[in-house]
Amino acid sequence: MSDLKLGYIGLGNMGAPMAKRLVDWPGGLIVYDVRTEAMTPLAEVGANLADSVADVAKADIISVTVLDDEQVRAVVDELAAGAGPGTVIAIHSTIRPETAVELAEQLRPKDIHLVDAPVSGGGGAAEKGELAVMVGADRDVYERIKPAFKRFASLVVHAGEPGAGTRMKLARNMLTFTSYVAACEAMELAEAAGLSLQALGRVVRHSDAQSGGPGAIIVREDMRDLEPDHWLYEAFTHTRGLGEKDLSLALDLGRQTGVDLPLARIALQNLAAALGVPHTKE
Repeated sequence: MSDLKLGYIGLGNMGAPMAKRLVDWPGGLIVYDVRTEAMTPLAEVGANLADSVADVAKADIISVTVLDDEQVRAVVDELAAGAGPGTVIAIHSTIRPETAVELAEQLRPKDIHLVDAPVSGGGGAAEKGELAVMVGADRDVYERIKPAFKRFASLVVHAGEPGAGTRMKLARNMLTFTSYVAACEAMELAEAAGLSLQALGRVVRHSDAQSGGPGAIIVREDMRDLEPDHWLYEAFTHTRGLGEKDLSLALDLGRQTGVDLPLARIALQNLAAALGVPHTKE
């Protein structure tokens, strides 16, 4: 496994630190970016430089981190023209799930494996090798590429078939950006109530580090309502009670301070059903 040659295309804010974690791979690393200045730091630490996308096709496992679906398609087309049977092309960009599925089907007759492997955690996590990677691939291909991915990720998850990695990334990012809007709503309430936003931020970051934040409730096998004998029922019923009380109090404060809190209203309305337990009044 370690004699496989790695390739990396796209050395931007995410690609550069991810590729840097691969430079000491026993089989070697070849990299390419349209900007020569982006490749130079990788060459200085031991990577081989390619003159074109096509040059990277000689690698066995090729990571791609480019901007969008159009660029992904262009890179994959060029790689496919020169890649041999068994080559794995891993797309780390966040693209449309159907793009990954379509490209995987196109390359299957050539025995080239297109996998979608978007990442989560940001550039800082990439530099430390602590990304999360969500992989859409056949199981045997996943097992083949996992050791390389573990160089830049502390968590590598097999999400399912090609396209599943991207679907998981979209669900994860939906939570992230929805929570940003909720955070801004909380900031509006805090500001209107005469509180320090900096202090609120410190409290939120501290308490989320202790509790796990929204990820702490993502432990169910499915989204069916919980039966009373389910191991989560008592805990989620307790959470529902606390949540409905605190959301009601926050909405009262919003009315007192003249701050509209649409997400809080939706949360109060939907919390019990989302947790899979009855409303308090029931």
